[in-house]
Amino acid sequence: MSKAKKINCSVAINMALHDAMQLDDRVLVLGEDVADREGGGVFKCTAGLSEAFGTDRVKSTPIAEQAIMGAAVGSALAGMRPVAEIMLMNFMTVAMDQVVNHAAKLRFMTGGQTHVPLTIRTTTGAGFGTGGQHADYLEAWFAHTAGMKVVAPSNPADAYGLLLSCIFDDDPCLFIESLPLYFALGEAPVPGERIPLGKAKVVREGSHVTVVSYSRTMVEVNQVAQELEKQDISVEVIDLRTISPLDMDTILTSVAKTGRLVVAHEAQVDFGVGAEIATRVHKELFGQLKAPVARVGAARSPVPFSKALEDEFIPTRQRITDAVFEALK
Repeated sequence: MSKAKKINCSVAINMALHDAMQLDDRVLVLGEDVADREGGGVFKCTAGLSEAFGTDRVKSTPIAEQAIMGAAVGSALAGMRPVAEIMLMNFMTVAMDQVVNHAAKLRFMTGGQTHVPLTIRTTTGAGFGTGGQHADYLEAWFAHTAGMKVVAPSNPADAYGLLLSCIFDDDPCLFIESLPLYFALGEAPVPGERIPLGKAKVVREGSHVTVVSYSRTMVEVNQVAQELEKQDISVEVIDLRTISPLDMDTILTSVAKTGRLVVAHEAQVDFGVGAEIATRVHKELFGQLKAPVARVGAARSPVPFSKALEDEFIPTRQRITDAVFEALK
């Protein structure tokens, strides 16, 4: 039997963009250096697209996030399905007005008469010495904004299926790509298969403790679960995939079974996604919990430039393991 094909997330994203553009000529891509004459994007996610679909639909822009997002919102209102690339997530701050005050709110302000079918692709992730202005996970900012859908895949197949769903969703979607995961191999997606937004996945069944995560931290969580299995500790692992809307049904079902929960993410612990999940679980399952919900995340600090400090800043397998053992007490 032949082994299943393996690809990385960069290739999966490129496949999703290509398939979406082929399916619907209203899909267009814009951002810095996305056209082939400029290299097909810094991470090659858009390589070959302008050659296949032309520069009218794959537009390289100046280094101007406000202009990129303004054009994307306007084209979405005009009936297109734009995919805007903001190279790094920290640079979303430059275009916050267009995203938060326009894209996210227009459906509400028009009584549902106007939709903004916009997908924003952006990259982040510590571990590469890029410093405090290039590697923040800011998903909680956007999950806090009514009208925004926030998606964070952890593997190539999910990246493909979730991006397709974002592109054909009628609301603005923020699609967060992990820089380390661009190079990690995983199972290839089924062509054309979309993954529903707002639906988490139980990637590993267990009975002693539930661990919820997403994006790059899922890699660490899966490795921890494998190691703990050797010690007869059964960890149920849930990949959120979509942060907003949040699939609490899957989480609550799991925690009702295990009685314990650890939430791990690369973003800062304070005011993060883990805090929201912990609050909801404590409210719904207060009498069934065997331990308080534990949270693992980054320190309350800008991402350090120093490699030694950066390694401590990122949630490690050891910190996740310690949180599991604390819950098991």
